[in-house]
Amino acid sequence: MRDVLYIDGKWIASTSAETLDVVNPATEEVIDRVPAGTAEDVDAAVIAARRAFPGWAATPVEQRCAYIGAISAKLKERLPEIAETIAKDMGCPLKIAQQVQVGAPMMVSASFADPAVVPQLAEEVGNSLILREPIGVVGAITPWNYPLHQIVAKVAPALAAGCTIVLKPSEVAPLAAYLFAEIVEEVGVPAGVFNMVSGLGPVVGEAIAAHPDVDMVSFTGSARAGSRVSEVAAPTVKRVTLELGGKSPNVILPDADLATAVKAGVNNAYLNGGQTCTALTRMIVHRDQRDEVVALLKGVAEKFTAGDPLDASTRLGPMVSAVQRDRVRGYIDKGVAEGATLVTGGSAAPDGLGTGFYVRPTVFADVTSDMTIAREEIFGPVLAVLTYETEDEAVEIANDTTYGLAAGVWAGDVEHATAVAKRIRAGQVTVNGGAFNPVAPFGGYKQSGNGRELGRFGLDEFFEIKAIQR
Repeated sequence: MRDVLYIDGKWIASTSAETLDVVNPATEEVIDRVPAGTAEDVDAAVIAARRAFPGWAATPVEQRCAYIGAISAKLKERLPEIAETIAKDMGCPLKIAQQVQVGAPMMVSASFADPAVVPQLAEEVGNSLILREPIGVVGAITPWNYPLHQIVAKVAPALAAGCTIVLKPSEVAPLAAYLFAEIVEEVGVPAGVFNMVSGLGPVVGEAIAAHPDVDMVSFTGSARAGSRVSEVAAPTVKRVTLELGGKSPNVILPDADLATAVKAGVNNAYLNGGQTCTALTRMIVHRDQRDEVVALLKGVAEKFTAGDPLDASTRLGPMVSAVQRDRVRGYIDKGVAEGATLVTGGSAAPDGLGTGFYVRPTVFADVTSDMTIAREEIFGPVLAVLTYETEDEAVEIANDTTYGLAAGVWAGDVEHATAVAKRIRAGQVTVNGGAFNPVAPFGGYKQSGNGRELGRFGLDEFFEIKAIQR
């Protein structure tokens, strides 16, 4: 049992004796327990972070980035162990856990290991000296779906900027955070610079958001929880960055390579069991190509074999919890009730998988923008097909959402696809399956959040700007 928290460079007991079960979603067995931290634990972590801040902020950027480089190297060294832990902790198939759940954090941390990524900290503008200064103590609240990546996406730039950190990982999948804290300790990051308190959102998360000595909160999670974080943080007028949900469109134009676009679209929508905020879950296709696309979708989707995440043949792991499984199945039933055509899948358990929190890979056709499955984030392996007649209508459907996190556009001509991408109100748009870029800004429009992560733009969130007139 992991019965400790990481505060001020030491592993210490929580002030509470209560623990939280960590459940393997494939077996439904309790595999570990972590402390249910308290507001008092948060206060101890914030005090440590505040005490460490002046020294860390004064540490040369080259030295700060060297620590991040050491963390990146340790992530690579411990990749098999971390990937297997995540597979057991939240159900991601092992191959995807290795490539994405650990591979992406390795790329992101490596990108912040180069001091050149840190912007010029002083510049002259007229008679003013403009300074960038680290914002201070950062509260990082991270989700369960990418439990290591979202930690690294917050902690690495905060460290590079000269900030100190108090992390609250998701109580649903906290084990990667413990491995990360072990690495921080192992590479010798000074005491108090990084602190971790496990626990529940309404207790630990809200204590971080409300704390007067926390200068900034960086939150990733649901829109509802993000709204609550903003509300709790408001009395102290601290900076809050939010990376929230999505209902992302995937526009396939008539001259696109349909087979390639459909296959890539399903891979994207079902990545991590569909438990991905950027999942392209609304496939928007020309009305004349509806039947061809649906036939292709059925064939591709039915190849996603659900099963044990540690089995190399598994392409679809379980949902992270019974609550999430039931939620996704409820959306599937609602899609049927509202008149969408069920192409494949459904709300019944996959064959032979009575144990574990599994959902069938599901495709709906004849979906309209007013249907629940077209409007609400399902966070499971459920793909909806909507149709259009004109390009303007395709863009209108794509933008008909309260979210704006991600989108995709497919076309025979990349410049045409790019022109359409510019019309979609989303923070990231992939054209013809463009590859992940760890230094491109990530974040959303509308109710998908505020602020950006990754690269130079993400680093900017952790600075205050001072002007000295002289």
